[in-house]
Amino acid sequence: MESAEAFMGNAGNEPAAPSGGLLDSLSVSAVVLDAQGRVVFWSPQAQQVFGYSAGEAVGRYAARLMVDERHRDLVVALFAQVMTEDTGWAGAFPVRHKDGSSRLVEFRNMRLEGAHGDYYALGIAADRAVLRTMERDLALSARLVSQSPIGLGIVDTDLRYLVVNPTLERFNGRSAEQHVGRTVREVLGFMDAVWVETAMRRVLDSGDPLLNQLILAPTPSDPGREHAWSVSYYRLEDRAGRALGVATELIDVTAQHRASAEAAAARQRLALIADASARIGTTLDPATTADELARVCVPDVADLAAVDLLDAALQGGDPGCRPGSPMAMRTLAVVAHPAPGVSLPVGYVARFAPHHMVARCVTTGGPVLAAHVTVRDLARLAPAHAANALAEVKAHSCLVVPLVAHGRVLGALALARSGNPVPFGDDDATLALELASRAAVSIDHARWYQNQRTAAEDFQRSLLPREPSRRPGLDIACRYQPASTICGIGGDWYDAIALSDDRTALVIGDVMGSGSGAAATMGQLRTATRTLAALDLDPAAVLSHLDRITGELEQRFATCTYAVYDPRRACCHVAMAGHLPPVLIPASGAPRLLDLPTGAPLGVGSVPFETTRLRIGPGDGLLLYTDGLVETRSHSLDAQLATLLGLLTGPPGPLEETCDHLLDALRSPEEPDDVALLLTRAGRS
Repeated sequence: MESAEAFMGNAGNEPAAPSGGLLDSLSVSAVVLDAQGRVVFWSPQAQQVFGYSAGEAVGRYAARLMVDERHRDLVVALFAQVMTEDTGWAGAFPVRHKDGSSRLVEFRNMRLEGAHGDYYALGIAADRAVLRTMERDLALSARLVSQSPIGLGIVDTDLRYLVVNPTLERFNGRSAEQHVGRTVREVLGFMDAVWVETAMRRVLDSGDPLLNQLILAPTPSDPGREHAWSVSYYRLEDRAGRALGVATELIDVTAQHRASAEAAAARQRLALIADASARIGTTLDPATTADELARVCVPDVADLAAVDLLDAALQGGDPGCRPGSPMAMRTLAVVAHPAPGVSLPVGYVARFAPHHMVARCVTTGGPVLAAHVTVRDLARLAPAHAANALAEVKAHSCLVVPLVAHGRVLGALALARSGNPVPFGDDDATLALELASRAAVSIDHARWYQNQRTAAEDFQRSLLPREPSRRPGLDIACRYQPASTICGIGGDWYDAIALSDDRTALVIGDVMGSGSGAAATMGQLRTATRTLAALDLDPAAVLSHLDRITGELEQRFATCTYAVYDPRRACCHVAMAGHLPPVLIPASGAPRLLDLPTGAPLGVGSVPFETTRLRIGPGDGLLLYTDGLVETRSHSLDAQLATLLGLLTGPPGPLEETCDHLLDALRSPEEPDDVALLLTRAGRS
């Protein structure tokens, strides 16, 4: 009996561990019977199963206490079998609960032998309904783990794998045998295992779960492709709150991550296109537009961008090119990030062979993509100077798209990646084409504008006199500067006409309006003025004739100052038709605006003009100018005239330099009006 007591008691010296675990969940009870079938030991759990307390059960015959009379003979026979044959018995048997109900209980019965040869029967019992529920739950849990599409694993407190499901095996590219017993760092050598260990250790120590952490890494099962994983860690505890380890859940979110990345890339492309709409084409200068295009592309699309235009297109000719023939391209812009001093000179004209990427792109009118290139490839894909520059920046991927405007290819946008490890793809080509098409239209407009402006300026200058030759006793300098507007030209003109007796007629005029009509009128008035000057008329008479002629022209109004300088008499006769006053620049003294009768503009009609005689001594200067020199949007006319006088104050300089100085100081590039200057200085005897 003592042995039985020792068996039921605490056989060791260590304190009992806190309760918890599967047996408690099952409420497994223990009952010990003597050889006659009387209860000698009764566990507290037995009361939960049978309803009787130990005081009510101990000493009573178990069969009478717990078995219905109908089953009593069978129970006695089974008891005798266990006690005599030492075979034990297991199975389910209906027992009678204290409350009178019948319950099906799972039994495990076996014989015990005491120290003195006495025999006892040990019965382990659990409510069959609870047991079946537990078995079902365990089976379902096992199926859930094994069939789950989520990677599931458990590590112990040393971060060694205890169990993994097939999904985690597949994700990690390792079998269960290659997981169990090994540390996280040993299993996950293909990724940043230190981060994983640190995260698990933090969860194990704090008990706070770490949920939905994104990890990007390839796997041994798919080493050539980066996968995205959503990882969660949480601590496992027993019923007493002791840490058993860390559970990990791993979900493959590669498809969602890629879709999200593609959506983000699409938003970025749309933002870049919107940004390009604002940044490209801010001027009517092809080189500026090309530079704007290159700067939009770098660094968001490429690490290096170059814009090349067909030289024929820039010269105003037909940009078309024959397939299979070399083509001359001018580099308008080069931008690199970071700026390494790429040896691609802007403005350089290079000849591209038919097999070069840029030439193929221009010929076909479509993008040319070389996703992966080596230094050896570069020599085949680009001219020597471009190949050397690409090799300098270690370009590994190249893309060329055409600049197409109104159905014509004007040039190409060449892109390269060096610092960005991702090669160009079809999406990059689509984006580059969109950017290039927007820039191409702006470049074509700028090209058209430059051609039209050049033609207009050539027309304007053809109507103006050549540089006046040196006249007796008079030095002359002149300037014409077109407006910044799209037409560029206007009706401003100057002239210096040789007369008899060493005299010189000085003319400055401004036809009201702008464009080719004003320029044509100006040409007619200049011709008429030269014809009238040959008649040796008084300045007022010349203006009267010009007034009548102007009234018959398309552009019906103009202002004019007509002066005749006589070096022999050191005088100048001047008449004005609604023009700004000339500036007298004495050899000694301050310059001043001449207070002369203004008169009415030419074309008004029936208004008399007056001639005024001025003394012009040796070294004295006279400045005739049009309103484009002093009329601006940002300053008043009086302020500009005062500034003009201030610029002319001081020791006289060379006339040519003085003209340039006046234009630089008083004119800005965006002025909408053209300007003409005629500056003279009387010679010293």
